[in-house]
Amino acid sequence: MSAGPRRTPAEAARHARTIALGCGLFVFGMVGAAYASVPLYKLFCQVTGYGGTTQRAETASTTVVDQPVTVRFDANASAQVPWTFQPLERQITLKLGETRQTAYRVRNRSDRAVTAQATFNVTPLTAGIYFNKVQCFCFTEQTLKPGEEVDMPVVFFVDPAIRDDPDLEEVPTITLSYTFFPVADPKTPVASATKDAGAAQGL
Repeated sequence: MSAGPRRTPAEAARHARTIALGCGLFVFGMVGAAYASVPLYKLFCQVTGYGGTTQRAETASTTVVDQPVTVRFDANASAQVPWTFQPLERQITLKLGETRQTAYRVRNRSDRAVTAQATFNVTPLTAGIYFNKVQCFCFTEQTLKPGEEVDMPVVFFVDPAIRDDPDLEEVPTITLSYTFFPVADPKTPVASATKDAGAAQGL
């Protein structure tokens, strides 16, 4: 069987450059896609509640039904955030659609100012699309001075539509979890954690 015509050194060099360029463009495209996928994935989670991502509501709920739901609260801080972080209430039982406020207490144990922001999710993950937050400290970066202690409010409700979800046999107990991670380059000033808490709830 014929091996075909042999390439000249110049042709071989051009062929090698073509392959290298193609590989380079492929890698560049994959890296670009990876970076682009970050905001797209975040948007996907916010819209669908995928991965336990909660929803953000502009106003309090206007529909309340006489069915209870229990919400538990969990608090964590990464090793790089020297804060004591805990919920003031371990759990609340409320009606579906009822807007409630609770708070987390945070204290900076270090001798320096620390800026951090909280990530969040709920379990079971399928409940994320029904868990709505009207106000939350997790929406912005938080800065605590050395030794400072503050109460950070959360205003929320659970959408009554959760009753009709075929993936949930019954209204589950929902756990709301937060984890603070450090912010290396704070970009926005941080208002008081308790500012406008009542206004956000419409009180």
